[in-house]
Amino acid sequence: MKLKRDDNVVVLSGKDKGKRGKIISVDPKGGKVIVEGVNVATMHRKPRRAGDNTAGIVKMETPIYASKVQRVCPKCDKPTRIAYKFAADGSKSRACKKCGEEI
Repeated sequence: MKLKRDDNVVVLSGKDKGKRGKIISVDPKGGKVIVEGVNVATMHRKPRRAGDNTAGIVKMETPIYASKVQRVCPKCDKPTRIAYKFAADGSKSRACKKCGEEI
């Protein structure tokens, strides 16, 4: 998976199409990501112990498939695929496919 935590992404399809957000967590095995403010569901939580303040109706982000989001380049501010560049010393870095800028 080429996406990582704290990447800024745009949603390509679904009910939240066009929304932008930051990746909160990544599940490479399931091929899913959680993006803040995207795919928000309402959960009904029970209190775990007496006096617990986490009970009630809570809104939470739920996972979406990583194929439905695309990384936003910080330089050109466009959704882009991720390319890899190899330096002379053998180090690997991510780059924008559109402008070539290193991410």
